[in-house]
Amino acid sequence: MSRKNSKTSSPDAADIMSPPHIAEVRAAVLDAALPDVVFDGWSESLLRRAIDSAGVNRNDAKLAFPRGALDLAAAFHRRGDVEMLARLDAEDAASLRIRDKITVAVRMRLEIAEPHEEAIRRAAAMYALPIYAADGAKLTWETADHIWNFAGDTADDYNWYTKRLTLSAVFSSTLLYWLGDSSEDKAATWAFLDRRIEGVMRFEKTKGALRKNPLARLAFAGPNALLSRINAPKTGTIPDGLSVGLPGRRKS
Repeated sequence: MSRKNSKTSSPDAADIMSPPHIAEVRAAVLDAALPDVVFDGWSESLLRRAIDSAGVNRNDAKLAFPRGALDLAAAFHRRGDVEMLARLDAEDAASLRIRDKITVAVRMRLEIAEPHEEAIRRAAAMYALPIYAADGAKLTWETADHIWNFAGDTADDYNWYTKRLTLSAVFSSTLLYWLGDSSEDKAATWAFLDRRIEGVMRFEKTKGALRKNPLARLAFAGPNALLSRINAPKTGTIPDGLSVGLPGRRKS
């Protein structure tokens, strides 16, 4: 859904057909912006200076950041996802349990963010504003989708949504804990993460047990009939070549 304010909305990223060099423009401007985020936050003035510093064409910059600084912050988040996926691809994770894969991925994502902790803090403050809350939730959902795909999730029904919803909550709460964690090597954060992942796994285990229980199946026959009509959405392409499933994209 679009808004009239061009700085806070744009077409769905999956539908934007940008020239190949726009990804390079986006990367160059982000590189130029990162050193100053700590001073200026994710602001329009920061974006303008970064465009000038990177020496990119302003028309190209408009294509790269149609919503201005909001897209600059999104590019920063997605760069972290790209790096996470690259590192996970190099991991020998075939023998790991699903919960361990998820824990490894979430921890890796936060470790990637560590050199830019203040930039993360500024982004979190921005996404806490009501006008940008949906954008922050969408980026968190993207990260959760990447992690579940890495973990080997094959759900194609309503479970696809519940898994990503619960992991989004885990990631968001762990990120906020991480931002306030002063323990050595963020040890308190990793303990917090373990507890939250345990909660997710208990939830998934309970769902599985209910599906196998004859009495539960009978009791939830009506709701299950409705839920059975829900399918996972189709996968679309977003900036930086990432693929992600987002609610609202119906499979044909």
